[in-house]
Amino acid sequence: MHTIRSRTADLIWSIARFLILFGLCFIILYPLIYMVSCAFRTRADMTDPTVMWIPRHLTLDIIKETWRAMDFSTTLQNTLILNIGCSLVQVVTCAVTGYGFARFRFKGQKFLWALVLMQILVPSQVLAGPQYMEFRYCLGLEPLMQKIAPAAAANFNLINTPFTMYLPAIMGNGIRAGLMIFLFRQFFKGLPRELEDAAYLDGCGPFQTFLRVMIPNSGSAFLTVFLFSVVWYWNDFYVSSTFFTNNTTLALMLKNLSTRLSLVLWGSANVEISPREQIIWMEAGCLLAVTPLLVLYVCLQKYFTEGIERSGLVG
Repeated sequence: MHTIRSRTADLIWSIARFLILFGLCFIILYPLIYMVSCAFRTRADMTDPTVMWIPRHLTLDIIKETWRAMDFSTTLQNTLILNIGCSLVQVVTCAVTGYGFARFRFKGQKFLWALVLMQILVPSQVLAGPQYMEFRYCLGLEPLMQKIAPAAAANFNLINTPFTMYLPAIMGNGIRAGLMIFLFRQFFKGLPRELEDAAYLDGCGPFQTFLRVMIPNSGSAFLTVFLFSVVWYWNDFYVSSTFFTNNTTLALMLKNLSTRLSLVLWGSANVEISPREQIIWMEAGCLLAVTPLLVLYVCLQKYFTEGIERSGLVG
């Protein structure tokens, strides 16, 4: 009797667990499924109430039109140069900073660590105004150059240049830099001190120890932080739109895709398209934008999961 009850309880729990996981997966994957469904259907299917998930007329025309409207090849290239470059730089600076907080004791450490935590807590919108003024006048050099060499003063306006994204990354103050420093600190604190002691006995200094010992043993952490950084830079439009007035990245292009579609496909920004029909181009644009990230994550999923586990965020 006890065995029958146990089997029945296990069966009920298995069914309940399946239903819970299925429901969660559907909620998480619903936007992606809907995106794919809309991107490959015609405008007629979008207004057909009988079409729910599977289009009546599969077509690549919407993808091609969206590709052309977004100037996808050039926009993707600009995104890679700007966002991937900033991510690489930010990973290096945050790794050095996190290693310093994890392994060394120095005056003002608690105060500086509090500033790092403030980077996590304070939203980027609070700092957007002061940062814009700094880049617009190049830390005060532009007004000075106006007096010394007016012809060269225009070169000291950093707005609409990659420096507005690279300089914060170099200084360890890029997008979500505080969280990345925290991840590196947690990871380096988990490594045994015997590794450093052995390096010191061999005559290595702190910097050589970091390069020759800590980095080779921290591949998963570097990859995890790099993927986080890529995703945040890739999806950012608020910071980018603050410092750029043109559509240089995929996020900014998606933000202004409606206007771009009217200009490229119909030759006028005043053309009105029903909001329901616009959805197919919007979803196609989103699909094009997220595809590189999905491919990157699928290829590196194993190492990403390992890095998350070893960083101390779970468990």
